[in-house]
Amino acid sequence: MDQTVTDAAWQAGAPYRRPAGPRPIEEGTFMAPQPLTPEETEQALAGLPHWTTDGDSVSRSYSLPGHLPAAAMAMHIAALQEELNHHSELTLGYDALSVTVNTHSAGGRITELDIALARRIEEIAPGHGAS
Repeated sequence: MDQTVTDAAWQAGAPYRRPAGPRPIEEGTFMAPQPLTPEETEQALAGLPHWTTDGDSVSRSYSLPGHLPAAAMAMHIAALQEELNHHSELTLGYDALSVTVNTHSAGGRITELDIALARRIEEIAPGHGAS
């Protein structure tokens, strides 16, 4: 799926964001994403209210109106993860959902891939009644 067509931020005129996933550096080889510095991580999280970092991952917990909305949001996040080819840890509760993400190919550190996934999750959360 072409992210530039479906991404609401792109359609609203936001600057282009690099597609997620490893970037080819030459035919048949890929470069792993580079870890963000602590300063870069803090700057990125400034635009993601309620997301926090422990230095090696970013996370957020959501409250939802019940178990089915929480499960539906988990499934929606799973679809986003497949689209971005970047996966997080999801913890589903009765009316809660927690998300924790880092980049395994960068040694379990935070990269732009994690921030991109967090932004996409923030875009879909209100549609599930998450707060």
